[in-house]
Amino acid sequence: MSVHPAARRAGRITLTCAAALTTTLALAAPASAHAEVEADTPRALAENVTLTFVSEAESDTAGFTALRVVLPDGLAPGDVKLVDAPNGWKLKTTGDGYTVAGPALKTGVDADYRVKVRKLPDAEQLVFKTLETYSDGEIARWIELPGGDVEPEEPAPVLELAAASPGATSADPNPSTSGAAAEATDARPAGKTAAAQGDGSSTGPVVGSVIGGLLVLGGGVWWLVRRRASSHTG
Repeated sequence: MSVHPAARRAGRITLTCAAALTTTLALAAPASAHAEVEADTPRALAENVTLTFVSEAESDTAGFTALRVVLPDGLAPGDVKLVDAPNGWKLKTTGDGYTVAGPALKTGVDADYRVKVRKLPDAEQLVFKTLETYSDGEIARWIELPGGDVEPEEPAPVLELAAASPGATSADPNPSTSGAAAEATDARPAGKTAAAQGDGSSTGPVVGSVIGGLLVLGGGVWWLVRRRASSHTG
């Protein structure tokens, strides 16, 4: 059975459109994240939260040696403690975050580790800019921020947070230190005031006694002068 030429042309057009559509969808698909973060309690103001970070290996010739993370606002480097990491890797805090580093991993092996955070800030999402260092010196920078019409090519890991639980409040990062400072600040003026009051109470009677003595002495001198004057007159 022969196929009509018009049918053949329609089939070719259909196949061409399908291929073009497939290519378009592939190009429009968002870039996959090669550095990711998850939390066991992804909720604002949650306490003692474990964060899991995964960096996918992309080099064909070298393995990971270090991961550098810049913490978002509301998280202090001192509030982060290492829970689990590749063998021999250690966490070292920096001014704006921390570095997890150690012996080079095998080529093609992903780097994953876990840290525990004392308390998450009150936010809708947290962005963890990450720099990945390979044993050959190559550095992959997953630091681009989300948002906008164009999907970032190297997006930073983003943790979406649910709203805080009812009753959860933001706490002073160092409540004990702040309290001690407040007590010390209040104690110093109080001490000065007490000393001043003590000086006033002890000085008053002394001044009064001196004045009284002078009055008595003055009266005696006046009486003695009049007596001598009267005796001379007589």
